[in-house]
Amino acid sequence: MLKVNTTKLGSVAVLCLKGRILRGETDALRRAVMSEADASAVIVDLAGVSTIDANGLGVLLELRKHSESRGIEFRLQNVTKLVRQVLAITRLDTVFKVAMRKDLPVAPLSPRRPVPLAACA
Repeated sequence: MLKVNTTKLGSVAVLCLKGRILRGETDALRRAVMSEADASAVIVDLAGVSTIDANGLGVLLELRKHSESRGIEFRLQNVTKLVRQVLAITRLDTVFKVAMRKDLPVAPLSPRRPVPLAACA
């Protein structure tokens, strides 16, 4: 079962995921992203994700499209090695904005507005 914990940093929503992003287990993720209509950015932290399937990738693409169509930046953070490999094989690593906390002490969501990355519990 996929668990989603949302933290707000001003107008930025950080969604900390734990579990698997698989068919039948994505409703909580979909609800969490859709509920962030007033956010300037949605950052999905995948540090706690162990597995993702094609349906999970499709949901991430759908949520990215939904967010960006409303002017909300959509970014992945702390992508696990397995998920990073899946993104590379499917070439979705060129579609998603991906940040690693250790690489970026501050995640610039725009040139004028740096936002500190949140730690997931």
